[in-house]
Amino acid sequence: MSRIIFAGTPQFSVPSLLALLNSKHTVCAVYTQPDRKAGRGRKLQASPVKQTALEHKIDVYQPITLKDEVVQSQLKELQADLMVVVAYGLILPKIVLETPKLGCINVHASLLPRWRGAAPIQRALLAGDDATGITLMQMDVGLDTGGMIKTASCKISSDDNGQTLHDRLSEIGANLLANTIDEIGNLPVTPQDNSQKTYASKLEKTEAQLNWNESAIALERKVRAFNPWPVAQTNLFEQTLRIWKAQVISISTTEPIGSVVRCQR
Repeated sequence: MSRIIFAGTPQFSVPSLLALLNSKHTVCAVYTQPDRKAGRGRKLQASPVKQTALEHKIDVYQPITLKDEVVQSQLKELQADLMVVVAYGLILPKIVLETPKLGCINVHASLLPRWRGAAPIQRALLAGDDATGITLMQMDVGLDTGGMIKTASCKISSDDNGQTLHDRLSEIGANLLANTIDEIGNLPVTPQDNSQKTYASKLEKTEAQLNWNESAIALERKVRAFNPWPVAQTNLFEQTLRIWKAQVISISTTEPIGSVVRCQR
C-alpha cells in the first residue's frame, strides 16, 4: 500500500481521483489550484477536485506556486511514495518531482509524443486525427517529455466535439490509472520519440472567430473542437452568432464566400 499525493484541478481530473480513492492505496493529500471567481456573481468557487476531496475528508492544499520553499517542505513532510498529476495546471519543479519515493506520474490526454501541451483534445480535433488516447507518463522537467509507462487509445468519431472527447478520455485515463497504479515502480518506462513530437498550444478565445475563406472541413472541425469553449462564432447582421454544431455537405453555389445560402427552421 502506497501513500499518494493527488494533484489536479478541473472535472477531467475527478474520475482519476475517485479511481485512487477506490484502490487499496491511501490518498494522503490533494493539491489543486486556488479557488477562482466564477459565475455571474463572481463568487469564489472551489475546483471540482477540491469539492471531491472535501467530500471524502482529504486534506487539500492550494498553493499558488510549487516553487516556494515553504510549500516544498510541506509537501516533503507528507512522506508520499508517489504523486499523481492530472490536469493540475502548475509547473512541478525538479525538487518536487524528486520528493516522492517513486517520483511523479501524469495522466495526459493524448498519445505522446503527439500533442504535448495544454490543449491536446482540441488540437487533435482541429487536426482531424482519427484517434487519440491517454498516456501514463513518468514526469520530468520538460513539457510532457517524460518516459511513457502505459497508453490507451480511442477512436475519434465524426460527431465528437471537445466535450464528448473530454468526457471519454477522462474515464479512459481513470481506468488506465486504476489498472496500473499497483505496478508503478516495476514497469518499464519507454522514452518518447522526439522526432514525432507535436505541440498542443493553449486555446485562445480569438481562435473561435471563423474565417469563411477556410475550407468547409476546417470550419467544421473548429466548431466541434471549440464546443463547449470558446465556442465558434461569426458575425451576422452586426450581431455575434455562436455556432455549436456544423456539418459538411456537398452543394454547388455561386454565392460569395461567407454568404447565407439557405435557412431552415
